Amino acid sequence: MKKFLGPRKKKKFPFLISILVLAVLCVGGVELLVCSYQDPTLYARVTAPVRAGVQRAAEAGQNAWNHLSRAAGDLTQQAAAAAGRASDRLRAFLTPPEEEPAEEVQLVDDTEIAPPPRPRAVYTVTALEIRDGREYLTGGTQEFVYYNQTDEAWAEKKYGSDRLGGYGCGPAAMAMVVSSLTGSDMDPALMAQHCVDHGYWARKHGSYLSIVPGTAEDFGLTCTSLVPEETDGDLISQYLLSGSLVVALMGPGHFTNGGHFIVLHGATLDGSVLVADPADRDRSLTTWDPQLILDELSASRSSGGPLWVISSNPMQ
Repeated sequence: MKKFLGPRKKKKFPFLISILVLAVLCVGGVELLVCSYQDPTLYARVTAPVRAGVQRAAEAGQNAWNHLSRAAGDLTQQAAAAAGRASDRLRAFLTPPEEEPAEEVQLVDDTEIAPPPRPRAVYTVTALEIRDGREYLTGGTQEFVYYNQTDEAWAEKKYGSDRLGGYGCGPAAMAMVVSSLTGSDMDPALMAQHCVDHGYWARKHGSYLSIVPGTAEDFGLTCTSLVPEETDGDLISQYLLSGSLVVALMGPGHFTNGGHFIVLHGATLDGSVLVADPADRDRSLTTWDPQLILDELSASRSSGGPLWVISSNPMQ
């Protein structure tokens, strides 16, 4: 049986050691402080190892921070580049590829041309008049409403996703035809929306050639195609003098560098024709040789193009 010796007494050695270490540090600290004033050289030699260690630790910390900063910067750049590539792939996925037009298009070129100057016709032959807020070209067998696609009222309006001022000669030409033959108030902006809704707009190409017969039918007009090789100036004049209008898709020449719709609205006694150019008033205020019109027609042949006769009455 173990003998009960009572509670053990705690050893005082750790406490005494702590007091001793603290005393040494204090005494050492005081001595170093005194030394730094009385013998700076000795103080510098004694503390040199400590200061060198602190300097090395600081440099190591700075190097580690620099390395970490560079690594974070590299990761940020890599993440941004990856996000950009992902955005490009998403945009490419969401943007439908441009398809080849299913039919021939206008092939618009909105670069302004500078044809040789032409003399303006005398007022009695053709002129622009403003009545009730609308412009009219005189000289034909009937009142002809004139619209210009580049006018401030609609130049910046949309033709699909394109600008009406640069791509809207088709709607502007058909607005003139419909307004003149039906008496309706169909301006280029309204006609552009109609053409988009009915599939006549061709993105970045102007209009499909079907805009002419399609729009004529939409508004109850009669449209007949003319074969350029079988057409001469006399035949065009006969149609114009009978009250019909002729829509022509022009190729490179006096009217365009690419493709451009114009309307022939009258004929003169000397055999010239009067033109309504939806992009230029000056070209609309002179007379034209019908053979020049025939020579500069577009080579397109779809939808009855490039020459159509439109009338408000059924043609025989």
